[in-house]
Amino acid sequence: MTQTPIVAVVGPTAAGKSDLAIELALRLGGEVVNADSMQIYRGMDIGTAKVPPAERRGVIHHLLDVLDVTETATVAEFQRMARSAIDDCRGRGVVPVVVGGSALYVRAILDRFEFPGTDPDIRARLEAELAEVGAARMHQRLTERDPDAAASILPSNGRRIVRALEVIELTGREFSATLPPREYAYDGVVQAGLDVPRPVLDDRIERRVYAMWDAGLVDEVRRLEAAGLRDGRTACRALGYAQVLSFLAGECTEDEAREETVRATRRFARRQDSWFRKDERIEWIPFDAPDRAERALHLPMIMNTYR
Repeated sequence: MTQTPIVAVVGPTAAGKSDLAIELALRLGGEVVNADSMQIYRGMDIGTAKVPPAERRGVIHHLLDVLDVTETATVAEFQRMARSAIDDCRGRGVVPVVVGGSALYVRAILDRFEFPGTDPDIRARLEAELAEVGAARMHQRLTERDPDAAASILPSNGRRIVRALEVIELTGREFSATLPPREYAYDGVVQAGLDVPRPVLDDRIERRVYAMWDAGLVDEVRRLEAAGLRDGRTACRALGYAQVLSFLAGECTEDEAREETVRATRRFARRQDSWFRKDERIEWIPFDAPDRAERALHLPMIMNTYR
């Protein structure tokens, strides 16, 4: 064995990434590194589809349950934590299996990825505008100035919308144009993407959302609300959580909150898939292939390392 590879499992939500990541970690003697920006929060379990400890099959998971819902982690901070976990794994000869559905977070972890600076005055002005007009209006402005960036950011994620608009003002370029070329920061990286036909994915998302409701998502959000969920700048905007908070505030019915979660998650999944498809380094595997783990294990970098 010449080097320890890094395996990334990517693709849209509800594709089955977590299960495949655990299977690969078991076969490779690896550990999972979470790249989901919301699974980092303690207590956000049902709505993020976090794999319960009893179902992790003994595989160590990094970057789960790290922050309280009142805390905020920027992409740069997430990058630092994830790379620290990867370096720790490789230092012990353990294969890190990175798993997540956000192309930005995955790229920030795996690629040579530096973040543009910040300007406190611009940031303060944009945050004041966000408080005045709301995230949806700000997202529309971002759509007009940088459609690609807007497509990758949830319309409810005011923090990331403000950051994108700030970078546009600072650099005079589209936020998406400031993203670096696709060049790995590590040797030995291989990415496996789970390919799900859109009608199938839409159905899987609906069934997942209904299952979350049956599993007690509303009660989970009630508990987190008591712990300060509404005060957090990031956690409260997570899919499902934002909709349930609207229901608890009397802004919609519970059925409306559930159906809006389905619709919003489907839109998000389309954006996820679109961004991942732009990365030619990803090797796509049918999500329902009986031998999908074997196919992933036979990707070139892993084969070259373990043959």
